[in-house]
Amino acid sequence: MDAQPLTDATADGPVASANRAYDILLPVDQTAPVVFASPHSGIDYLPEFRAQSKLDPLTLRKSEDSFVDELFAAAPRHGAPLIRALFPRAYVDPNREPFELDPAMFSDPLPDYVNAASPRVAAGLGTVAKLVCSGAEIYQDKLRFDDALRRIETYYRPYHAAVQQLIDATVDRFGSCILIDCHSMPSIGGPMDADPGRRRVDFVLGDCHGVSCDRRLTDLARETLARSGYVVKRNLPYAGGFTTRHYGKPAKGVHALQIEINRALYMDEDSFERRPYFGRLADHLTELVSVVTAIRPEALAA
Repeated sequence: MDAQPLTDATADGPVASANRAYDILLPVDQTAPVVFASPHSGIDYLPEFRAQSKLDPLTLRKSEDSFVDELFAAAPRHGAPLIRALFPRAYVDPNREPFELDPAMFSDPLPDYVNAASPRVAAGLGTVAKLVCSGAEIYQDKLRFDDALRRIETYYRPYHAAVQQLIDATVDRFGSCILIDCHSMPSIGGPMDADPGRRRVDFVLGDCHGVSCDRRLTDLARETLARSGYVVKRNLPYAGGFTTRHYGKPAKGVHALQIEINRALYMDEDSFERRPYFGRLADHLTELVSVVTAIRPEALAA
């Protein structure tokens, strides 16, 4: 966090927030070498963004990982911070490289450093997305590059600076860090996904095919969720996004695991309302938080 954080008390401890990009739910004392992140649960849809979009408010939310920050809200009680983006994924996506942009979306030329050839851009889901996850096009008119740059500098970069600071502080204190990147997925594969039209399992764990974390961490998460009765897959259809690839460096003591939750387990995907069984899933994820935060730093170094 570059700016001095504002701090407010909550039942779980202080909340640190440097700006409108994110806040951090802090434990009273960090006792676990773990950081939880919810990059796609933000709901601060700015009026100017709504005005740029041709979508109705509910359709605009189709890319949102609704309520994931609430599902993992127990993290501070178990000695681990939880950082959550406040801006929506449809506005700027922190689980992308800084400049994965589609030139066709812009009225002016893009700089040479822009990655216009990534598969995420081809799918319409770059750093500034062309589409929401249902396949609906977001914008009425072309954007200017300055608009994308402002989003990246104001929201994307502060969020990642805060994630990096949390990881560095955890490594300094414990000698290693586990980053759990928390997401949700539509219950049926969308038109831009690798599994269009297919009904999905309950959870997908992404470890970049064993590259972003020790396999024992992935196995522990899978076994814990399976004990609660869930069907869990590894790396299919989501092997991990920018966050797991960028931060997951097991040789340097940083292990990153992406968790995707089937939205049908806890919410109505059309009305964006919590289902009655929301609390049951939150309890099961609290058990997962408890198991992960009990890992000792030396366990993944052996």
